[in-house]
Amino acid sequence: MDYSFALHIPDADLEPDPLDPGQIVSGTPEVSGKVIWESEDGSRIRGIWQITPGVVTDTEADEMFVVVSGRATIEFEGGPTLEVGPGDVAVLREGDRTTWTVHETLRKAYAIG
Repeated sequence: MDYSFALHIPDADLEPDPLDPGQIVSGTPEVSGKVIWESEDGSRIRGIWQITPGVVTDTEADEMFVVVSGRATIEFEGGPTLEVGPGDVAVLREGDRTTWTVHETLRKAYAIG
């Protein structure tokens, strides 16, 4: 989109975005999302992302996100543990290795890059 817009995040339709089975530590988490804006060169992305309960690992991008609903614990390898829930903002560094324990289906709005 090359124009300004507004979107109600809780009602946004998301598309399945299957996890790599190697990322799943426990449970049967399912991921969905929607890219709502991307720069021409793909270096900056804005979107909505959702994950159902379970435990997964990830290698993070340079990202800021705001939790709209749900709760999770994010453990950083060799670093802090964050507890995030509705209204929380978090900043992730590119390359951080994390383990997400999703307690309640989590939906977030994010900005990468």
